[in-house]
Amino acid sequence: MTFREDVADLAKRAISAQAVAQTEEATKNAIVMPFLRVLGFDVFDPAQIIPEYVADVGLKKGEKIDYAAKIGDRIEYLVEAKSVSTNLRDAQYSQLFRYFHTSDANIGILTNGLHIWFFTDLDAPNKMDQTPFFKFNLLDYDDNDLHELEKFHKDKFSIENIKAAASTLKYLRGAMSFIEAQWTSPDEEFVRMVARGIYEGKLTTTVVDTFKPIVRRAFDDLFRQRAKARLDVAFDGDAESALEAVDEDKIDTTPDELQGFMIVRAIAAEVAPVSRVVMRDAQSYCAVLFDDNNRKPIIRLHFSGKQKFITTFEAGKEGVRHDLAGIEEIFAHKERVTTVVRSYLA
Repeated sequence: MTFREDVADLAKRAISAQAVAQTEEATKNAIVMPFLRVLGFDVFDPAQIIPEYVADVGLKKGEKIDYAAKIGDRIEYLVEAKSVSTNLRDAQYSQLFRYFHTSDANIGILTNGLHIWFFTDLDAPNKMDQTPFFKFNLLDYDDNDLHELEKFHKDKFSIENIKAAASTLKYLRGAMSFIEAQWTSPDEEFVRMVARGIYEGKLTTTVVDTFKPIVRRAFDDLFRQRAKARLDVAFDGDAESALEAVDEDKIDTTPDELQGFMIVRAIAAEVAPVSRVVMRDAQSYCAVLFDDNNRKPIIRLHFSGKQKFITTFEAGKEGVRHDLAGIEEIFAHKERVTTVVRSYLA
């Protein structure tokens, strides 16, 4: 199997494990050890993977880290695992932080099986950064994420390449956060920078306050124009009607989600009035519902800048994931869409 196929298989395993692997040990067995296998390690070879790795830290004796991964004769990764139900934002990983400082490891990995966070020492040598430089979500990834993850494969490992990429990812993440913050609520310095390029008068406090809503509107309009341009290609110039079909307040709705919604509508139109097929956006996915009823899901679109996939439904049954190479592959699931719509008409 290729690396892509290995990761896709691991993602399917993770989806199944969510409901049952609630303890830390269960998570290790169901997802974390298979993840290390995906990275090219023989998890049963102590020359490669050392479980319950002990490294005394100062006065603390006998503390253990879940796994130490060796490449050649050197420990390169320290892995701390949490249960699948743990939110990594709230997780305590002081052992990983302490062990990183006292060992020769270059990479610290914190995971709950679904989310995998990678740390290194960009800010200070031999001191693990507080913030991960790379996050991989097994349920939501794209080709760029796969490319970055593959750098951690045992056979491709190069700490020089990883640290170079880590530095780029760190600043890219910072730039995206800054732009997003300015889009939501531009600060005075940013507004002044924009205003200086288009306003010839003196930038008084009153003028800056006047420009703040203009800058916010400019972000929104620019996004809308770019979305319309992409949709014009997809819908033969009729993008405006597609945009109007979505509540203006749902600014997180992407052009890909709109395109996916229109494809589902087109399929469903064969068996039901399109007015009964409604989009309802959410933070992690975009739902397409029958009669705008959460109990009547037709499909879910997972297109949030990561691996594109859909979840299809049968009436009264749990959803099934299908990975997509392109949005147009939704048409391959025409029978599933029409079948569930017919069930809601019955």
